[in-house]
Amino acid sequence: MFVNRENELSQLTRWWDSPGAGLALVWGRRRVGKTVLLEHFSRDRPSVFHTAAGRPPLDELRLLSRAAEGVADIGARDLDRRPFTDWDDALDTLAQAASRRRMLLVIDEFPELVRATPELPGILRAFWDRARGRTKLRVLLCGSAVRTMHAIQEERAPLYGRFDLSLLMHPFKPHEAAAMLTKLEPADRALVWGLVGGVPLYLQWWDQGTSVRDNLAQLACSPGGRLLNEGQLVLATEGDLGDLGHLTLRAIAAGRTRHAEIQQAVGGEPARVLERLIELQLVERLVPAGDNPARTRRRTYRIADNFLAFWLGVLDRHRSAIERGLAETVLPVLMGQLDDHMGERWEAAFWAHLTRMAAGGLLGDDVVEVGRWWRESPPVEIDAVVLAGRRREAVLVGEAKWARRVDGRREVRALAAKAEALPRQDGVLRHAICARESVDHAGEALVVTAADMFEA
Repeated sequence: MFVNRENELSQLTRWWDSPGAGLALVWGRRRVGKTVLLEHFSRDRPSVFHTAAGRPPLDELRLLSRAAEGVADIGARDLDRRPFTDWDDALDTLAQAASRRRMLLVIDEFPELVRATPELPGILRAFWDRARGRTKLRVLLCGSAVRTMHAIQEERAPLYGRFDLSLLMHPFKPHEAAAMLTKLEPADRALVWGLVGGVPLYLQWWDQGTSVRDNLAQLACSPGGRLLNEGQLVLATEGDLGDLGHLTLRAIAAGRTRHAEIQQAVGGEPARVLERLIELQLVERLVPAGDNPARTRRRTYRIADNFLAFWLGVLDRHRSAIERGLAETVLPVLMGQLDDHMGERWEAAFWAHLTRMAAGGLLGDDVVEVGRWWRESPPVEIDAVVLAGRRREAVLVGEAKWARRVDGRREVRALAAKAEALPRQDGVLRHAICARESVDHAGEALVVTAADMFEA
């Protein structure tokens, strides 16, 4: 099932249409839809598509040879009888075949090839430096090992500076995920997104013809359930996090979001592992809207992915009981924890919606930031603040409630009181109230509901 990804397709098309040879990188966490995107993109173009799987090098080359048969014009050579002997042979042969017409070579799961042939990036660099001026070959490397794909682009890496396009794929945003959940009501779309995030495959697993309870019974509260096991797979495929990495993730998922709290929970200094978890897109660092991220000490951390937050914070603690046969008794407990889990995820959906509105010019023409704002003494927290202009003045403050309906007058009064703590604000400060289904007595406040954020 292919939906959305218009921006990614547009970038790939511009890369394809540019003259001469081209080298591109598509990367992102597993299950995010990279392969589906590339299959869709390559479908109507002359393409050689190879997916690596950690095979011995000669087996990989033999399968690449089969994929090239009938696509690449390589003259009299029979690739079935005379497959590529090494990577120089493969790349030079395909470059020659693309000397007159554009051709695409997709190498999916490139890190698997590098694991078996560590010298491959250097081979590819040497090939590219000697061949790019005499071929129209477009080479696209794809991979899910985020740290490896990031390292490929670093200054000391062999391929540094040679990529014409580096496309990092993210999970679907709320309005994008909604396109895969068209049979559900907006509030249910919001709940599903809050539980499984914007990963297309997880959204596809959700049965829109049955209830939330039935889906969780099948996917989470059953031995071998897809979501029950998926969290372990996600952590296992993101590299060796070590004990400190796993402890740090669990501490953040349990609500210990400040550096000192994490340090106390894990019994060690987490600074280095936090940086790695951020690089792997498993953790996100938040600072108050308007603060300089490089200078402020006011930082908190959150699990970046909705599904991983649900798995670590809710599901994993019940996993052993489910596997021992207590699924039916665990399910009501799990259902009772959903609202607590959804609070922070609902706020994130609210930020995404305000960001989308700002990008469309609906919140003014000089918005520079959307985010949460807080101070610790005396304590004040504002769910969403929109800053504008060179002075980064607050022009809108918002409150997000994971409730079916809220009283707008009460929320506006509370927001106005909180906003007095902001260091800089515009003279006319707008208010936004967010609820699942409706906001009563909203007055002039901007009302945001699941129907707005998850419009299919």
